[in-house]
Amino acid sequence: MSFNDDEPIIPPPNSGPRPTPIVPGRVQLVSKNNNMAPLEENTQKVLLELTGGDSTSDRSGLDLVAVLDVSGSMQGEKIEKMKTAMKFVVKKLSSIDRLSIVTFLDTASRICPLRQVTEASQPQLLGLIDALRPGGNTNISDGLKTGLKVLADRKLSSGRVVGVMLMSDGQQNRGEPAAGVPIGNVPVYTFGFGADYDPTVLNAVARNSMGGTFSVVNDVDKLSMAFSQCLAGLLTVVVQDLTVTVARVDDESTIQKVAAGNYPQTQDADAGSVTVAFGDLYSKEVRKVIVDLLRARSRHPGGDLLVQGGREAVRRAARDGDRAAQRHGLPGG
Repeated sequence: MSFNDDEPIIPPPNSGPRPTPIVPGRVQLVSKNNNMAPLEENTQKVLLELTGGDSTSDRSGLDLVAVLDVSGSMQGEKIEKMKTAMKFVVKKLSSIDRLSIVTFLDTASRICPLRQVTEASQPQLLGLIDALRPGGNTNISDGLKTGLKVLADRKLSSGRVVGVMLMSDGQQNRGEPAAGVPIGNVPVYTFGFGADYDPTVLNAVARNSMGGTFSVVNDVDKLSMAFSQCLAGLLTVVVQDLTVTVARVDDESTIQKVAAGNYPQTQDADAGSVTVAFGDLYSKEVRKVIVDLLRARSRHPGGDLLVQGGREAVRRAARDGDRAAQRHGLPGG
């Protein structure tokens, strides 16, 4: 089944000009390194700091898929808290955003396509949430795969921020292990409901995604805080699909190691470069890359024990990183 029936974004009447998409490359890159290095072969460290710029009201629209556990183990207080959370989400989205709802028990069902969140559609979305009833087993993997497919099949995808919110008590007893579902370049935010929630699956799913997080929802106060923080991030994305490439400068230095936390890296042996994929960058968020460089023995004659070292390599790395950082926009589904 294809989910390419996502709604277009239609400006409300008398809304004035449509928001301008965020300018590509809204990111700053600063490099920090030693200004002096020995004449002999030596190892130097370079720190690259990338910072997301200011968020503006002219943000990119969000395509959000809520994947909701409606199995029997969600009976009672759990599902009522989940409904409260979803109503909070619906009311925080605006007319440049779209929301799809996927539910799962023994299997998954998409109960609405990606719909533009407007004054007209909000009551309909809230009605769908109120009508949720628990029953059956728990197939988290089918719910997750269906939610990802909603995003992959979109007709309108260019320049839009994406995210999946997965809400469950984590007590999976049907389907393949959800931790093994390939997620790709989509952040999945998981929320554990109930005092008896199982964090194992939900934590693994979030960690497997790029930029996803796992939160525990045990009371109403934590519920509001958890979803406020998640939405605040999604609604202030300033660069999408951020990648940074660090390359060597001729024979001046060799990259020994690039450290960037758990973000995926790819190496190009011929070019002597390493590319780090960061996913989305939020307003004021800082990402750091530490590069270990092996510098060759200096060819400059003279008796000085120290020479100015590494500046050109850092400039090159910064230029390459800055150009790479200006890549943005999700690939089409």
